[in-house]
Amino acid sequence: MKKKGRIIFNSRFLQNLTILERSEFLQYCHRRKYKKNEYIYYKGDPGTGMYFIEEGKVELILEVESDQDQSPYSYTIEAPESFGALSIGYEIRRISNVKCLTDCTLLGFFKPDFETLKNRHPVIAVKFMETLAMVAMKQLEIVTNELKRQVGAKHALSLQFESLMNPNNNDELL
Repeated sequence: MKKKGRIIFNSRFLQNLTILERSEFLQYCHRRKYKKNEYIYYKGDPGTGMYFIEEGKVELILEVESDQDQSPYSYTIEAPESFGALSIGYEIRRISNVKCLTDCTLLGFFKPDFETLKNRHPVIAVKFMETLAMVAMKQLEIVTNELKRQVGAKHALSLQFESLMNPNNNDELL
């Protein structure tokens, strides 16, 4: 319970929930143990849920085939951070590999858990989705600003507009 408390009180992802709501939310999480060097998921896997790191360190590894520099980019995270959150609200495939750098204990929160949370505690589910939307919008803002810097504002913004207006993309957006 002490380890869960670290997540309850320190998780940036759960900040907009009250302490009681955080405790309730974590009741829907599943504890999973992984060994050092074990992969949690791979790039291209269907996104089925998110993970909170209770104990240990993981490495998110992004391999970009079209990049001239073929070496992967990696990012190390540890408790009480989380990863994979966008898979809860969106039908997306994983964009990275995630590997345990140490023995790890993770709390998994999966799509069926979210459905149960929605039915039993809709207020918590709405707050969770608000956070998810905020994270997605912040990521969009960062990527858009970098794209503006790389290819120009007109082209970057036209890509966003076209993705909304193109009838072939609308099915994916709905």
